[in-house]
Amino acid sequence: MDILWALLTLPYAPVRGLTALVKVVAREAESQQYNPVNVRRELEELDRAAAAGDITPEERDRGQQQVLNRLTGPAAGAGRTGTRRNGAPGLKCLHTIQ
Repeated sequence: MDILWALLTLPYAPVRGLTALVKVVAREAESQQYNPVNVRRELEELDRAAAAGDITPEERDRGQQQVLNRLTGPAAGAGRTGTRRNGAPGLKCLHTIQ
């Protein structure tokens, strides 16, 4: 029965492979987006650009707010936010969600 099912669904194999690839890429992109090292690097870049005079302090503040909104906003959220032991909100690991 398994061989028959495999033969019948063989034409859909590229679609299944592409779907799996898209899921892996999306998971990695999300991981990079919420990685504390990358967030810190973005905030430091904003501070460096403001200190060099490339951007105004208002633009730096707007950029910092965008980074914080990305971390705390509803898009960050569904299923990602948890609660730390001390009651403060925190982020769950990606593999615990799936």
